[in-house]
Amino acid sequence: MSDTDKPLLIKRYASRRLYNTETSDYVTLEDIASFIRDGREVQIVDLKSGDDLTRQYLLQIIAEHESRGENVLPLDVLTDLVRSYTTQAQSVVPQFLAMSFEMLREGQSQIVENMTRANPLAAMPGFEEMQRQQKAFMKTMMAGWPGLQKDDEDAGKGTSGGEDLDEIKKQLAELQQKLSEMKK
Repeated sequence: MSDTDKPLLIKRYASRRLYNTETSDYVTLEDIASFIRDGREVQIVDLKSGDDLTRQYLLQIIAEHESRGENVLPLDVLTDLVRSYTTQAQSVVPQFLAMSFEMLREGQSQIVENMTRANPLAAMPGFEEMQRQQKAFMKTMMAGWPGLQKDDEDAGKGTSGGEDLDEIKKQLAELQQKLSEMKK
């Protein structure tokens, strides 16, 4: 196994400085973001306790980029994420997000090759399956929300649930487009 196949180990010292164990130097959050953009996995651990801090630092990187105006996540998506922490949808959100990003990674080269002006996402491998998963996710996530009808026949017929679903689909398509452009 080569060094680039295993996660880059970053140690956080008591002073909160981050130390790259491969290059034996200190790094910043922006350096870590750069490693990740270059395709490298990272693992950040507390030197003293051994606690894995990777999630905490990745969230901090995202928050810093968003606060600088590099808005990748629309406000509605952020709101829905916050909402998912307090609803029964919490159990399906991680799987949905993981599957969506995995599909983006797997189909990225074909997406670029198959882009058409009329409907660029329709040519994406697995697009129909992703649409089905999105519908199931939204149905589960919105189940029990006041003001939304649960009947599948009413979804998409001008009810607030159908309009919300269409808006979320639009936002997801925009997010997918931005991700594709970032990789170019």
